[in-house]
Amino acid sequence: MDEVNVRIDVNGVNREEKIEPRTLLVHFLRENLGLTGTHIGCDTSNCGACTVLLDGKAVKSCTVLAVQANGRKVLTIEGLGKGGLHPIQKAFLEKQALQCGYCTPGMIMSAYWLLSENPSPDEEQVKRGISGNLCRCTGYRSIIEAIMLASKEMSAGRTHGRDGR
Repeated sequence: MDEVNVRIDVNGVNREEKIEPRTLLVHFLRENLGLTGTHIGCDTSNCGACTVLLDGKAVKSCTVLAVQANGRKVLTIEGLGKGGLHPIQKAFLEKQALQCGYCTPGMIMSAYWLLSENPSPDEEQVKRGISGNLCRCTGYRSIIEAIMLASKEMSAGRTHGRDGR
């Protein structure tokens, strides 16, 4: 299969690569760019471990071809904490919401998108916001508490705007 060029802004850096057109975004991030924080869990879009932001919207990167991201912006877990831990990451640590850690990047990216859309969600809105992400350790209580804490921290003015800084 002939390769194609893609140019994607990943975490604020323009990246240009030659890839097979059928390359999934999750594989592009992990294999071509070495950004292994985006996890592969199920390859069926059920678990959410591969969640990233594409042009500011949470997507499961196992359902997006890298060519579909051509000319667009992708934010991964690595880009979220540039210059130190993001308040959501800090809240996950504080509330011990990490468990085994496999779902954590996807959970954090979904939480980031949720809080960018709704800075002060109630518990039910948080549950709905992360409903596309599975935690096999059943650590949902601490995850919800972490997202609620991050919401309070971010609303207190410690971060500004959609970029979380």
